[in-house]
Amino acid sequence: MDGSKIRNFSMGLIAATLLLAAAVPGFAQSGDYQARLSQYTRAHDAYEEEASSYWDQVVDKRRLRNAKRRANEPITASDYVLTQPPVYAGPPRPIDPNAPPGPQPGERPPIPVLADFLKAANEQFGFVPDRPSEPDFKRAYAQAAGAAGLTRDQIVGVYAFETGGNGTYDMQAGVSVTRPNAISPAIGYNQLLSTNSVSILAEHGGGLLAVLRQKSKALTGPPKIALERKIDAFKRMIAYSRSVPPTWNEFDKLAKTTPGGLGIHAAILDRDIGPLLQVQKLINSVRFARTKHYLAPLSAAELELMNLTGDGNGIDMVTMPPDLRAQVPTANFFQQSGYERNPVARRTGVVGNLIADIESKMARGAQSPGARDLAAAF
Repeated sequence: MDGSKIRNFSMGLIAATLLLAAAVPGFAQSGDYQARLSQYTRAHDAYEEEASSYWDQVVDKRRLRNAKRRANEPITASDYVLTQPPVYAGPPRPIDPNAPPGPQPGERPPIPVLADFLKAANEQFGFVPDRPSEPDFKRAYAQAAGAAGLTRDQIVGVYAFETGGNGTYDMQAGVSVTRPNAISPAIGYNQLLSTNSVSILAEHGGGLLAVLRQKSKALTGPPKIALERKIDAFKRMIAYSRSVPPTWNEFDKLAKTTPGGLGIHAAILDRDIGPLLQVQKLINSVRFARTKHYLAPLSAAELELMNLTGDGNGIDMVTMPPDLRAQVPTANFFQQSGYERNPVARRTGVVGNLIADIESKMARGAQSPGARDLAAAF
């Protein structure tokens, strides 16, 4: 084929393509989608490679610090990743114009909300939480916290930070009157995750049952019968929480992927059980600090650090000298997914700023009506 024929053939092919694009709906749009998808894939793959390396370093450094602590060796700045994590700055993933309805690639499934937890609790365990008024729940919470040895300042501080000082006992993260979609399964005054609820029942269910049984002894008539029925359902919840090996990953799978796991989280709404679960989460942090030879009383901000990031990460920050706090990025105390969902950790950047931010929010939130009501309940 000579040159002129090649040119004529090429021009004809281009013309045919343009005619096809005009004649077939979505053809041009599909081609544009493929180009944008290719651009996104290249940018995102490069980011993932960099991010994977960074978060692997975070995990490795954390293991090193844990080993040094077990050996009573000092922790230095070199034991942390001192750079900030990479941030994806490329184009967003394009929407496939020909994709069927439903979740798109990369989209997370919707997070369960209160109605889902309540439905699962009733169906799986025959459990319907006794949901009191807000003042009644605050009084029950304050009583349980005081009995466990937690102070008013600790309780009000954590509440003020986690809820802004006006949260209700059935507040779920991200849900409001105008926003029905949750950003997390976290519920309550100190925002327990569904995995927290499952792990607390598995590890401390016997002690919580003992408190409920003791309360039942003081009752008579219908109130006693109602509490005994609640105890029976709660026993079934505890048994289910113990149906997996006692590790956080197993509790997490149970909480997030099974109807029984969803149902357990509804217990946090109950007037008798909910305060005990939330107090147990906080008192676990106090006891953990003592096992690490930190015997000073935890301030509200220090207790919140442990509540926010987990006990191991929290005590790492609590015991960190001020000079290191100004250097060490908050990313060292999160997993990648948790860090990316936490605007406070990302915004504050380093440990010192995170602590200052917590203290500032606590001070402001403590002046709100809800926090004042909780303080008055002690």
